[in-house]
Amino acid sequence: MNKPIQFSIIGGGFRSEFYLRIARAMPDKFQVTGMVVRDEGKGSEMERKWNVSTYRTLDSLLERERPEFAVVSVSRSACPGFLFELAERGIPALAETPPAPDLDGLLALHELTLSGAKIQVAEQYHFQPVHAAQLAIIDSGMIGSVTQATVSVSQAYHGMNMIRKLLGVGFEEAKIRAMRFESPWVAGPNRSGPPVEEKIVTSKREIAWIDYGDKLGIYDFTSDQHRSWIRSNHVSARGVRGEIFDDRLKMLADFATPLQIDLKRINRGENGNLEGYFLKGIIAGERWVYENPFAPARLYDDEIAIAVCLDKMAAYAAGGPGFYGLPDASQDHYLGLLLEEAVQTGETVTAVRQPWSEFH
Repeated sequence: MNKPIQFSIIGGGFRSEFYLRIARAMPDKFQVTGMVVRDEGKGSEMERKWNVSTYRTLDSLLERERPEFAVVSVSRSACPGFLFELAERGIPALAETPPAPDLDGLLALHELTLSGAKIQVAEQYHFQPVHAAQLAIIDSGMIGSVTQATVSVSQAYHGMNMIRKLLGVGFEEAKIRAMRFESPWVAGPNRSGPPVEEKIVTSKREIAWIDYGDKLGIYDFTSDQHRSWIRSNHVSARGVRGEIFDDRLKMLADFATPLQIDLKRINRGENGNLEGYFLKGIIAGERWVYENPFAPARLYDDEIAIAVCLDKMAAYAAGGPGFYGLPDASQDHYLGLLLEEAVQTGETVTAVRQPWSEFH
């Protein structure tokens, strides 16, 4: 049996626990070899909760541990410093999103791309099962070339990543128009868990039009929508020969024969099935358009997607291909920053080619 993928984690916050849960669920596949947690009390808490060694500094961790790569799960302002430190030590890094706070930070990180540092970014949304299935349908050519995509799944850079994936665009120039609409709604869950009382708060919905000339992306997201119990996520992709609308596929068998096919999640452990409870995959008609690579581990969709990032990162650290490097991560965050500028100013802004576009 192959040994587990061994990685360390820098940071002890909310996002770091995703990696810890994945390692706990699949100990034969993933192993956390130490964490950098600067606060000693927080470090002790992580040790008790997760049975993992913690260190106060990167140097002290590397004196004892030999990870294949390090996950950098810290704030966007702290991330670049750790990426430069790891690059100096020749340690591959998987950074959380976004890898830097602003355009100047992204341009500074481009120096690491120029120097050949081994860095990827854990953008997971396109690896979530339903989105991976939608992208597989597009890649198969079933709906033809996609010219329009609407994405309402997550904020800023995550949404921009999905738009670019669905449209099949790279670093082309784009014009962005955007607006914000505020209205009341009942607060739902947040990172701390479910609500403890009914509370009316302000909902902030941002809608943007990302115009690539011959292709159009529509961004639509409300703050905390992805956790809300009373708002829905939505993705659609319109191609020359068909359309994906969430879990429904419309396409043509020929010019006179329309087809409508549902995308269905197939779970084990239901209705008397005794294989355990897990996602098997997603089918469209008679075709598997997604198969869970980590079955039968009991992971939810976002954990499956992050586990894909870890798996691909291990292959990349060992000399394999990249899957979402700094150029792509920088482009998506750059577009997200321009979206916010368009919201604030009410003006149309233009995304121009940045230096990282030459390295894709």
